[in-house]
Amino acid sequence: MELGAFSISLAVKDLEVSKSFYEKLGFQVYGGEAAQNWLIMKNGDHIIGLFQGMFEKNILTFNPGWDQNANMLDYFVDVRNLQRELKARGLSIEQEADESTSGPASFVIIDPDGNPILFDQHV
Repeated sequence: MELGAFSISLAVKDLEVSKSFYEKLGFQVYGGEAAQNWLIMKNGDHIIGLFQGMFEKNILTFNPGWDQNANMLDYFVDVRNLQRELKARGLSIEQEADESTSGPASFVIIDPDGNPILFDQHV
């Protein structure tokens, strides 16, 4: 099952402190808006999102339709098809994508340890 680009979205207490920390690990700002309390940082193919005050827990994120550089893929499995497949495999969907739509959509599942996993399609 192809899930798309992977990143982890971190719920941080202080965006600037976290940004500085991850820069010391070799990450560079790749996107986002510090004025809106979020940044996307990249080190090679490794992507982390820093989000201050936006959610309580860290979130594993998959982006169907994107490669690790946020380039649109020629072929990908639509997020609604992924949702149907995961339901068929017996997983519960915490927040569902509207399967009657097309284009951008997202859904969330929760792993056995309570970690949210976001499937977020932007195309």
